[in-house]
Amino acid sequence: MKSITIKGSQRESVGKKATKALRNAGQVPCVLYGGDKPLHFSALENEFTHLVYTPNAHTVVIELESGEKLHAVLQDIQFHPVTDKILHIDFYQLFEDKEISMNIPIRLVGNSRGVKNGGVLRRNNRKLRVKALPANLPDFIEVDITPLKIGDNVQVGELPTDGYRFLHTDNTVVCQIKTARTAIVDEEEEDDELLEGEEGAEGTAAEGAEASTEAKSEE
Repeated sequence: MKSITIKGSQRESVGKKATKALRNAGQVPCVLYGGDKPLHFSALENEFTHLVYTPNAHTVVIELESGEKLHAVLQDIQFHPVTDKILHIDFYQLFEDKEISMNIPIRLVGNSRGVKNGGVLRRNNRKLRVKALPANLPDFIEVDITPLKIGDNVQVGELPTDGYRFLHTDNTVVCQIKTARTAIVDEEEEDDELLEGEEGAEGTAAEGAEASTEAKSEE
């Protein structure tokens, strides 16, 4: 998984006044959990642009003024209810030998047969939560929707995993093709129905012929 480096400064004062002063100076107060004790630091708000305002998942390298580098993932973020400015961010420290849970975005690829026939693609989940060692966290989860017909769906249990596991039940629906008023019958489905109809007609004709033969024999 790709990493974003954030340059921060460790802070000693964590009171309301100190926090307010940081925000007035364009800094965002942050806390890093997961280590021996919480680490309080701050960084300029524009340092978080490529981490927060993106649909992609990233790990973070927190580079402190002392030169120390700490690997982490974003755990929680608070925004101002009116201005949407970042008020506070919590991070969780990563360790190479310790698994971490993280929401990973889903990337759909291909053109669904059902959509081509007028169906509607519904994305039930845009992200899935996985658990893995940091080195095995994927950038995204790819789902091929090409073979999906109207009424079909993709469930978590159908997705391959590579060094990580999903924290969802196997029947969790990722996406599905819903019918619409303008939808048309899939050509292959139509052909199958015609074949079934022909086979049924042949069977009925055969049964009728047998019945006629039996009736003549009785006479």
